[in-house]
Amino acid sequence: MKTVDLTTQLATLEEVLSLAGQENVVLRTKEGREYVVAELDDFDRELELLRQNEELTEFLARRSRDEPTFSLDEVRRELGLER
Repeated sequence: MKTVDLTTQLATLEEVLSLAGQENVVLRTKEGREYVVAELDDFDRELELLRQNEELTEFLARRSRDEPTFSLDEVRRELGLER
């Protein structure tokens, strides 16, 4: 994966796309934002990028944790709404 730091070098869209045709490209802006330019047909490379994205993997891990669930009867009892 190649990183192009746009704070130190300017690249045309054509140059970025040419690079992305060879390997995935990370564009870093002066504000510190990062963008990935990748060829869509290369699914394996996209998956690898996603796996390397710690923020995304942490988010998915949080979402996949089992959270306690309650039956409708338990909620009714807790709220004092017994039938």
